[in-house]
Amino acid sequence: MTRIENEMQYNSAMQRIEQLLRIVKEDTPENDINSVELVLLSNLVADYEDEHYPITKPSLIEILKLRMFEMGLSQSALAALLGMNQSKVSEIISGKCEPTLKQARIISQKLSISPAIVLGV
Repeated sequence: MTRIENEMQYNSAMQRIEQLLRIVKEDTPENDINSVELVLLSNLVADYEDEHYPITKPSLIEILKLRMFEMGLSQSALAALLGMNQSKVSEIISGKCEPTLKQARIISQKLSISPAIVLGV
């Protein structure tokens, strides 16, 4: 098998990986047949998942909403924390506008969000 072609093969590979994980331990030699099979199946599964279940980068809006939830902040509390007016924060969260570079720096620092995510790069 050079690649997983369908969901049935994917599910079978996942079941076999679960079995192999019970057998292959940290001290199992790399050339052990079960260890080799585990690596091969894991690579096939990873390729299938990359193609059929891609993970996209989170948007600034998604991260802001998550951070607000994690910190228990309302939009007005977020605006106060960031030192911005509430309407500007509302526009950023709704996607109507992007933060300026100065605002992006503040968002990144105050909320511990990667500058790459805040700047959309």
